[in-house]
Amino acid sequence: MNIKRLIVLAVILCFIAVMSVFSPGQNQVSARFHTEEELKAFADHSRAPIGEGQYFLNSFRCSGCHGKDSSGNANVNEAGDDVNLYDHWQPSMMANSARDPLWRAKVSQEITTNPAHAGELQDKCTSCHAPMGRYTKFYHEEGHYTMAEIDGDSLAYDGVSCAGCHTIGEAGLGTMFSGNIPYDTTRRAYGPFPNPETGPMLLYEGYTPTFSLHMDKSGVCSPCHTLYTNTADLDGNLTGTTFPEQVTYHEYLNSSFPAESITCQKCHMPRIEDPIIIANGLSGLTPRTPFNQHTFQGANYFMLNLMKENKEALGITVEDWKYDTTLAATARSLKEQSINLDLVLDSLTADTAFFTVKLLNKAGHKFPSGYPSRRAVVQFVALNANNDTVFKSGIFGSGSRVNGEDTQYEPHYNVINQTHQTQIYEMVMGDVNNNYTSTLERAAVMLKDNRIPPDGFTSSSSVYDTVAIVGTGNDTDFNYQNSTEGSGTDEVHYHVPVAGFSGNISAYARMYYQTIHPKFLDEMFDLNTPQINTFRGMYQAADKTPFLMQHDSLLNVQLITGIAEQQNELMVYPSLTFDGRISVSSPADINTITVYNAEGKLIFVHNSNSRQARIVLPETSGIYFIVIQTANKTFHRKVLRQ
Repeated sequence: MNIKRLIVLAVILCFIAVMSVFSPGQNQVSARFHTEEELKAFADHSRAPIGEGQYFLNSFRCSGCHGKDSSGNANVNEAGDDVNLYDHWQPSMMANSARDPLWRAKVSQEITTNPAHAGELQDKCTSCHAPMGRYTKFYHEEGHYTMAEIDGDSLAYDGVSCAGCHTIGEAGLGTMFSGNIPYDTTRRAYGPFPNPETGPMLLYEGYTPTFSLHMDKSGVCSPCHTLYTNTADLDGNLTGTTFPEQVTYHEYLNSSFPAESITCQKCHMPRIEDPIIIANGLSGLTPRTPFNQHTFQGANYFMLNLMKENKEALGITVEDWKYDTTLAATARSLKEQSINLDLVLDSLTADTAFFTVKLLNKAGHKFPSGYPSRRAVVQFVALNANNDTVFKSGIFGSGSRVNGEDTQYEPHYNVINQTHQTQIYEMVMGDVNNNYTSTLERAAVMLKDNRIPPDGFTSSSSVYDTVAIVGTGNDTDFNYQNSTEGSGTDEVHYHVPVAGFSGNISAYARMYYQTIHPKFLDEMFDLNTPQINTFRGMYQAADKTPFLMQHDSLLNVQLITGIAEQQNELMVYPSLTFDGRISVSSPADINTITVYNAEGKLIFVHNSNSRQARIVLPETSGIYFIVIQTANKTFHRKVLRQ
């Protein structure tokens, strides 16, 4: 170590001693702030404070004070559990936003589709996924920030890190969107606790810790969680309009949460009331409460797991146990803080069982929210006493696609009475020709947005034009209860044909969440770029099983059986056929006999004008549903073709 470094180290040690004694807000003399090993590291030139023309530092610079405390004194709760900021942040989607292989593939798709807009698109996308790299170049007035620059930029690779959030200023928050982040370039690091000890951070890092209430408000999230995308036609020409691609902050504003002082941080950075010493090595620091844990839990279970499974390829060095902790927190968030589901039996008739699935949104924004690839699927299944399927909706097939889903998009349903119908809560984008698209810059119209609104969501809100409900038709119980708007609920009514069945019937309902559903990737996977091919390989190898959020069931419901047959209203026989021949006998003239397979696909319609009819089922074995329309009534029957 040369003489200059010895002098610098001596000055640092003296400064620390003075600050430890005279720093404001302390009730006792502070212990020495850092160990000998840490001081040696600080003396190294690579740990010099932020320099002229710099605005951000990497997160590892914060880990010495806000990471794990080897002494077990700081960054632990009252039970002694480690709650340090750095380790909780490391495996989050925020920390790895610039490494996210889906994001990289999507940017590649967008600039391949519209290469003339490549500079602007990359600037927009990196503003929130690699903000420190992009804004450093922006402040230096050096032009567009490209994806190619990320790989050589440690600031960009740090994703949304400590400095990426804590240097956001208050001016303009809540009014600046689409990646326009109002950073404070005077090197202040804002925090939610008053009377911060300024000495160590100012000395070692060059930031002045500054108390500000805005760090505990939802507005600090608004620049990136409200995103409008420029619209281009199919030839790549900008139309001059924008599309609300992600508007979670505005959904939050149109909810009951702001009035109840529930902020984004309270859910996504779960609070604990334990007083926490938030910096290592300084025992005299005043413990802080409440303490926001930096897990940044959301709903992105699929991508967290995919990135964990591909750490080496993505250059991620975070230990598996940290990912497991974040995955567990994300699972809890999806299961406990997102949706309530209740299955109820409304009524029974001789030929139909009427069920209702009741859903309540517990989040402070629509569910699902955010990136338009996300959706929730309701699955409903009814079984007879032998556990044979009587009715099913929302069944996943190969590649986790929904069986029978419409090629464009599945409409919203109030009543489901066919097995090819599925309730899917989602946002669906349309291009200038009103055709489905997953290309963000081609989004021109909202074809569907039946995502479940939050409590307090109303069409009279000042932000409703940005977050409008689209495509629910005359569904009077969508976001309404007792004719009052803003319930944050929906009810899906299932009509199950049960005529001809004996014994009991059981039913269950489940809600599944998909971070990115297969149809959303079809356009992307039609292209071949290095980024798309990388993600394609990871996606194909990933576990794509939809995440089960909620479920409810009803067992052994006693049916009203045999009434129609006893009154000689209708007879369909046999119920089990080996040659496919079915006879129908009715005391009234039969108009039509319609046959569906077990998936709800129409097989054929037989016209009749007599009281007796015969039909022949297809050779394919399985369950078939038969709908008989007489002059005055409709009957539903199920038969089995062996």
